[in-house]
Amino acid sequence: MGITLQQFNQMAARVNGRKSRAAAPGGALLPPRNPTGHKIILGLDPSLRGTGYGVIELAKPHPRVLAQGTISCPAAWPHSRCLANIAQTVRDLLRKFSPTVCAVEGLFFAQNLKTAILMGEARGAALAVIGEAGLDIYEIAPRKVKQAIVGYGAAQKLAVAKMVQRMLQLPELPAPDAADALALALVQAQTQSSYALTPAKRI
Repeated sequence: MGITLQQFNQMAARVNGRKSRAAAPGGALLPPRNPTGHKIILGLDPSLRGTGYGVIELAKPHPRVLAQGTISCPAAWPHSRCLANIAQTVRDLLRKFSPTVCAVEGLFFAQNLKTAILMGEARGAALAVIGEAGLDIYEIAPRKVKQAIVGYGAAQKLAVAKMVQRMLQLPELPAPDAADALALALVQAQTQSSYALTPAKRI
């Protein structure tokens, strides 16, 4: 009796002591979902004067915060110095905590063109460093983050911060920008699970 290519691959895997991978129609092997199993996640909420960041480690019974804060740049600083500060701080975070994936807030339509440009500059400075380090980067829309964390897409920042504090068992309420970054990291942790219905957009 003849066997299919899929059956042959499954038999060969069993003989070699490996688990067989799922096969697509026609016998082609599908890549495993999230083969590395991201355990340390960087959340980033870019802004020229106050970029929020949060690093979490997936653990039980709840994720553990490794770092959180805001990359603050005084109004007196020129743009170039702010961008350099953002890039260097992100580089330091990557070196210290070795995350393997980053969740960044998605772009929004700003009414003020100057504001949009400044946001884009800060975002670019951070993403260039993260991309250079080889991390997977996913973009999540602000409304989706609020929906996932609070259950309401138009929730206020304070509501997001309070829910983040509760989910991560933080002793104090995180600062607004840091709370947004931690929320991004938490949503990324949810979307990479096998039960996620709407995966984040990879960029």
